[in-house]
Amino acid sequence: MKDLFGKAILDYQTNSSPENIITSTSISEEDEMEVAYLFRSFDEMPNLEQKALQLAKGRTLEVGCGAGSHGLYLQNERNLDVLSIDISKNAIQACRLRGLKKISAVDVLDLEDGKYDTILLLMNGTGIFETLERTTVYLQKLKSLLHPKGQILIDSSDIIYMFDEDEDGGKWIPSDKYYGELTFSLQYKKEKEVDFPWLYMDYNTLQNAAIANGLQCQIVLEGDHFDYLAQLTLF
Repeated sequence: MKDLFGKAILDYQTNSSPENIITSTSISEEDEMEVAYLFRSFDEMPNLEQKALQLAKGRTLEVGCGAGSHGLYLQNERNLDVLSIDISKNAIQACRLRGLKKISAVDVLDLEDGKYDTILLLMNGTGIFETLERTTVYLQKLKSLLHPKGQILIDSSDIIYMFDEDEDGGKWIPSDKYYGELTFSLQYKKEKEVDFPWLYMDYNTLQNAAIANGLQCQIVLEGDHFDYLAQLTLF
């Protein structure tokens, strides 16, 4: 893993000539993203993210923290005990430079330190599940890290809108896999990282997966473009 996303984050934090990240997916063309977007303030965040940060309570685990903007808000503005984790060592280094106090470069599947009142997975939090089949592995792990009265706050999008329609209004979607299973490719400073799996889940599919793994699931807020924030709790 070249960790290009993390390199871009660290370059931006250290003023090391950051460039835009170029992304593409198995169903979409190349798109450019400014790294500065990952360093946004609370006021610059979408409503779904703001709502999640307002609902966070108690001991909080942020999974896939990236540049650490969510964790910083919870730490500095909400005074919560928050642990921010990411598999990117570069991103974690940037978070440390930004002032996040409790951070760790670790995969959530390898985490073993106790229970949390809130677990946050934002910016398409279902992405780390990779595929629909692996969703159970991640939900069971998240469930094991949750206090009995705790909550998982996770967002995603129903990307059905990205597929072509036939004359009858039906969608041309893959027959061999769930349509939310994409592969992403990144390019940063002429380096490429290709075809890593990333999962978008429509709400009904997430709800069914949650119930199958002993979790209740409800929509907290719907966004403007097929996106939503969900809350998962223990039965």
